[in-house]
Amino acid sequence: MADARRIVVTGMGAVSAAGIGAAALWQAARDGRSCVGEARFARPYRGRIRIAAQVQDFDPASYLSAIELPFCDPVTQYLLVAADEAVAQAGLACAMPMGPGTATIIGTGVGGMHTMENSLYLTLVEQGRPDPLAVPRMIPSAGPSLASIRYGSTGPCFAVASACSSAAQAIGLGMQLIRSRLVDRAIVGGTEDCVTNSAMLAWEALRVLTPDVCRPFSKDRNGMVIGAGAAAFVLEDAELARARGAEALAEIAGYGTSADAKDSVRPDVQGAAACMRNALADAAVEAEAIDYVNAHGTGTTANDATEAEALRLVFGNRLSNLPVSSTKPIHGHALGAAGALELIVTIGAVRENVAPPTINWREADAKCPVDAVPNVARPMTIRTALTNSFAFGGINASLAVRRAEAA
Repeated sequence: MADARRIVVTGMGAVSAAGIGAAALWQAARDGRSCVGEARFARPYRGRIRIAAQVQDFDPASYLSAIELPFCDPVTQYLLVAADEAVAQAGLACAMPMGPGTATIIGTGVGGMHTMENSLYLTLVEQGRPDPLAVPRMIPSAGPSLASIRYGSTGPCFAVASACSSAAQAIGLGMQLIRSRLVDRAIVGGTEDCVTNSAMLAWEALRVLTPDVCRPFSKDRNGMVIGAGAAAFVLEDAELARARGAEALAEIAGYGTSADAKDSVRPDVQGAAACMRNALADAAVEAEAIDYVNAHGTGTTANDATEAEALRLVFGNRLSNLPVSSTKPIHGHALGAAGALELIVTIGAVRENVAPPTINWREADAKCPVDAVPNVARPMTIRTALTNSFAFGGINASLAVRRAEAA
């Protein structure tokens, strides 16, 4: 639509296995530096898979007050630190309260997994002593609600729980709320930390975790690696951002989503392709305009082959010459936060004209005929990119990202 609002990112922040800050995450992805290591657990772990891209050496008391901390599971701690970075970069640190013109929408697949395990099982079952703050700390809406309190954002506030598409859907919904003129600004993103004893055992039972190295699109791939962290963004109407002198880091040009409606765990080619087409249509761009795709690329046999075929349906003969990389071997598969962490990477790719590599790649697979940018970053012109997030339950989300000056 000619009169549609353009939506820009004016701030972003992250907490990840790469450390504190969006810059740390982008630099690790660009440089191909894996942040996967031996997982640390609060109690002895009896599982076989012992690697993860875990947030390490994070001291929440350095960032949050003694009043806030009792209400904050690690996923909320990460989110608030990432959101503080985004709000500061957007130049809004002194703009509180943000009021009804600001929405707060955060994606998470599970919510407070550490609280579920520690407070419900250990404290209640083993010690027989209930934790009175366990419920407000573990619910998926803890993150957006505490962020709204922190910034005085009284507009729409909710969590999106769509498994691995949660963050991308939260970002897309924030964009749509601004476009529809329900709000002028949105704090969006995703957060997750399932590196706990019970959650890791559950993922291991699904037989989708690699015991050694995640290598998306490579013929010898054998699974994914769990990641943790959060990423947050300030989205704004482009004209209002310009009027207050804020820098546009990138434009969120399009959002697409779809449901496979077929299987709870097996991905579907047609659903993934429809999602990407929806994002392109929403951005009013043709497939030929996409310069780079940040793939969902989990490193599992079924997901990578399905995504590659969906990409072929969307991009046709261009696919062999279209850079398509997965950065999950670097920051892990952060589940409900994946789309947010990978949007940081995608924006970095657009801003610096560098396609980040798919590290650990060893051998081409006829079932994955994509240019996976193997092992080494590729300098190239990137004006418009696509980032994919596909989830259990057949829930798909894609975001189209455009260089701000090209908007």
